[in-house]
Amino acid sequence: MTKSKQQVSVLFMLFSILFCVCLIAANILETKQISVLGISLTGGLIVFPISYIINDCVCEVWGFQKARLLIWTGFAMNFFFVAMGALCDWIPGAPYWDNEAGFHAIFGLAPRVAAASFVAFIIGSFANAYVMSKGRNFSLRAILSTIVGESFDSVIFFPLALGGVVPTDELPKLMLWQVLLKTVYEVIALPITIRIVKALKEHEGEDTYDTDVNYSIWKIFALS
Repeated sequence: MTKSKQQVSVLFMLFSILFCVCLIAANILETKQISVLGISLTGGLIVFPISYIINDCVCEVWGFQKARLLIWTGFAMNFFFVAMGALCDWIPGAPYWDNEAGFHAIFGLAPRVAAASFVAFIIGSFANAYVMSKGRNFSLRAILSTIVGESFDSVIFFPLALGGVVPTDELPKLMLWQVLLKTVYEVIALPITIRIVKALKEHEGEDTYDTDVNYSIWKIFALS
């Protein structure tokens, strides 16, 4: 049975939901600074790389065009979450409620940080998807796409969000550790990712190899 390229499968839908949850969870976890082996990082490191792994799987199985839909869906849901959090943070708390400072620390994202996050996500995610759609060696593409995508993400996000807040000489080290550790995350998870991709291809009966694809990021609903 031939599936219409304008349709999405149940598995694609579930991957999209998980992708959006990872992005929203990363937003919350980013509010905590953590220390890993003496290296200062943000809590988002725990979950954010999973979004890149999902991006890789979707691009490998369903192709760049559906990965593009996934990325914009994630952006829209993340924006909605941030907007609702900011609105709730702006509304005065009840007289008996005494957790205003804690709530604000998590949901009162500064416009500068939120804007930097959105720009970095879009550029980094599309860079990741573009690299993934080129070539046939999945393992190599998965690692290279993470390096490229996370590099764009870090180079854009940290100067825009933390420039003038974090010492200038600390920013390059912070960006380098983020890229390095997220890439290590990808490498460790790669055997599992390969098995997931294989299972998805067998279940879906699809193994998309992108040729003559329009890589414009704006053709959101062009799935064929």
